Amino acid sequence: MRIELCSNNLKDFFLKKGIQHLAAIRTHFLPITDRFASFEAQALQVHVDFPLFQRLALPIVSGHTKIAGIKIHDTRLIRLMEVLIHSGSSISTWRTRDLHQTLLKTFGLRPATYSLTQLRYDLRKMKAHGLIQRDMKHYCYQLTEKGIKTSLLFLLFHKRICGPIANSLFNFRPPLNGHPKSKLEVAYHKTDKAVQNIIELLAA
Repeated sequence: MRIELCSNNLKDFFLKKGIQHLAAIRTHFLPITDRFASFEAQALQVHVDFPLFQRLALPIVSGHTKIAGIKIHDTRLIRLMEVLIHSGSSISTWRTRDLHQTLLKTFGLRPATYSLTQLRYDLRKMKAHGLIQRDMKHYCYQLTEKGIKTSLLFLLFHKRICGPIANSLFNFRPPLNGHPKSKLEVAYHKTDKAVQNIIELLAA
């Protein structure tokens, strides 16, 4: 696998253009590509950690304030994690207003549906649970190591497990008898049977 980093404006990295500055650019960019490769390796080795889900679901005390837990079905937090996990948070921090506009655009939301105040509440909750950290000089945020792991777990569980299971509740499952079996239907029934076997083993 080969990773290349491209920049349209080297001033973003406090670097100068020109062949004479190539060595400085390479020295500055190597840690970024290494960090991205490490993130990819981490993203490809995600394993469901149910104790982590349980701990995050519990409320915690931050100073004199009780902060609610983060539940696996919290759509607002999952959307926020999905935006934060993208590469933009690996290079620089997110300003609150920019993050809010990105959330509205990405998920087709209206400000009345998801306000800036609600976003600040969600960010405060994630910060209290140690999932994000703030630039002390600015109201800018990025994921912590714990936040990256948690976001990957939540997104994997939501998209690969909760999503398909919830979808099967609202869609008719085609029977295998009475008409030709397509490859998709056969695969669906095979997967459905495997999931049912797991549920029965857990209940035993």
